[in-house]
Amino acid sequence: MSVQFSGWEVVDDGASFPGVVLQPSQSPQNRGVYKMFHGTSVASARLIIASGFKRSTGGMLGEGVYVSRDMNKACRYPLFSSDSDRVIFELRVRVGRVKRIDSNSLGMQYTWHTHGYDTAWVPPKIGLSAVPSGLEEDCVYDPKRVRVVGIAKAPNAALKAELEQLLAKNRKKGRGGRAAAAAACSLCKRKTQQGSAHVKQKCWQCGKNICILTSKHFCKTTP
Repeated sequence: MSVQFSGWEVVDDGASFPGVVLQPSQSPQNRGVYKMFHGTSVASARLIIASGFKRSTGGMLGEGVYVSRDMNKACRYPLFSSDSDRVIFELRVRVGRVKRIDSNSLGMQYTWHTHGYDTAWVPPKIGLSAVPSGLEEDCVYDPKRVRVVGIAKAPNAALKAELEQLLAKNRKKGRGGRAAAAAACSLCKRKTQQGSAHVKQKCWQCGKNICILTSKHFCKTTP
């Protein structure tokens, strides 16, 4: 008697697994979540951890939060500051709909958001005079799409420890100051987004309860 199998296996493109790492020259996929970096001052670092990012009112890509997948880019900011006043955040960024900005799309350099894009992306080494460093850069319009997850670099160990402690304390705070536990789906084991329960249903072949976001499922059937 032969045994047959049915089921599926999914390759995750980064939309549901946070922190996918791409090389700076690789095009980000729409709706993905990526590891990025942001450079800021010590004082601003404390404010960002406490209150979140604020949208910049200007810059080479207009309004938004400026981030980069290249840590070397983030290490240059704030411009004209000394290393003793620079903190580099590690981020998780939900890019949403992405617009590539290069010599063929400079007409949308400042207006990309009005065309329905969530993020503008400047690839490295494309010869734009506005980016003399030639390093990759992104601008995310909605600050809520950018989340600090760690301190990649700080002027000294003591300050890094202080900021990491503030970050950990801030993570524990939920609505109304209560501790916010990250809920996970009991079937697929992935964290639910903003507390929304995953959709569960029975497998059409074996009848087992499964989550529709399960990345792999196989069931045995007999002829």
